[in-house]
This record gives sequence, structure tokens and C-alpha cells, in this order.
Amino acid sequence: MKYIQANLKHLRALKELSQERFADELGWSRSIVGSYEEGRSEPPIDRLIDLSNYFNIPIDILVRNDLRLAKDTSFIEIGNKRVLFPVTVNENNEDLIEIIPTSASAGYLAGYDDPEYIEQLQKIKLPFLPTGTHRAFPIKGDSMLPVKDGSFVVAKFVEDIQDIKNGRTYIILTKEDGLVYKRIYNLIQEKQSLLLSSDNKAYQPYEVSIENVLEVWEFTCCINTQEYDEKELKLSSIMTMFQELKVELEAVQNIA
Repeated sequence: MKYIQANLKHLRALKELSQERFADELGWSRSIVGSYEEGRSEPPIDRLIDLSNYFNIPIDILVRNDLRLAKDTSFIEIGNKRVLFPVTVNENNEDLIEIIPTSASAGYLAGYDDPEYIEQLQKIKLPFLPTGTHRAFPIKGDSMLPVKDGSFVVAKFVEDIQDIKNGRTYIILTKEDGLVYKRIYNLIQEKQSLLLSSDNKAYQPYEVSIENVLEVWEFTCCINTQEYDEKELKLSSIMTMFQELKVELEAVQNIA
């Protein structure tokens, strides 16, 4: 437990708690807190679980990473990676998925790094998801057909923006536009920007500077909240075909 001593002392200080007050909140004695912070003993698994639940930080991050550079409990840079806090876990220390409700999606821009905002969100667990931190985001509009308006995209947090893969779909949070779901192309080396493209060609692609990007989440799965009509996908395909044909004809006319 290389870092638990320093992490415990630092995280307690971030919350502006004395050892005595911190011990009271956990139901421990002040001497126990002091012995852990001074390195005279190490917390057993049941007390590590207490700390994990209290700070909303997984046990492996508490014991394996130096968190002293964290200025708050919302996130920390570890090397060139951004580790997201709080990561909500259940009683088995398994990550839970926070659901951003449609009615509150506009407020995510203001609350994305606020532990209290994240804490009050509803949560689910999907056991088939890969490891990593996931959230479920509501989809509005028709820019990413056949993903329907009202669906939820479950996406995995991207710690390093350089890891974005060309042509994959992502939820992206920007300072100007808030949350959007787009197909992204990585232009960081050339322009220090990302190209955001809609699958519905009626919407034009546009670039955003990486300085404007607050969070990126990679698509994992989609949850539809409405049943598809048997003809809906065929109609969607026909509309897309005509939209693409119109774009191609306009390009030909411009050349002529």
C-alpha cells in the first residue's frame, strides 16, 4: 500500500476535516486515523472499503496512485492520463454507471466536475461492459441516425484525448456546445483540434479546438427507449441516401 498514508492525509485535508472529525464520520477513533496517516499501521480491507465508499474512489486508485496533486476530489492527472472522480461503486466495490437524465443534460456542463452533482444521479450496473468508468448520456435529435431521439448512449471515459480513434463515435463535452454525440476524427497533430461529424449528412461537420474540450467518452453500447417501427430503418436508409445524393449533385454543379 505504497500511497495510502499520503493519500489519506491529503484527501482528508481537501475536505477540510480534522483527524477527530474525520474519524467521527467514519466511526473510527482519532488514534486509528493518526496511525494510518503516520504510517505506523496499514488499514485492513474493511477499512479500505470504508475509505473507498467515503471518498467515492476505487480501492486500487487509493492504494496504487499518488493523489497528492489533486486540487479537489473531481479528477486528477496521473502521468498523461486524467483519472475521473468520483467513481461511484457498489457494496462489492464494482463501478456503477451514472445516468445523465434528459431533463438535466443541459446542466451537465455546470456539474460534470462537481462530486455532489454526480453523487445525486441515478445509477445502474451493466455486468457485460468492459472495465473502465462509464456513464449513460441522453441522445437528442436525428443527427446520428439510426440512433433515435430519446435513446441513451453508454460510453467509457477517455483519459487521454490523444487516444481518440478516427471514425469512432464519442460523447464529447465542450465549453461552448455542452454535450454532443458525434463521429470524431483526430486532427490534434495537424491543427490541435477535433473534427466532429454527424452520420446524418444533412448536418455539416465542424471542428473544435482541444482547448474547448472538457471530457470525451467513447461509445460502448446504445439503449433504445422506444421500439423501432418495422419500416423505420428502411425509411431512414432511403432518406440518408437522398441526402448524400443531394450533396454529391451540389458538388458536381459547383464544379460545372
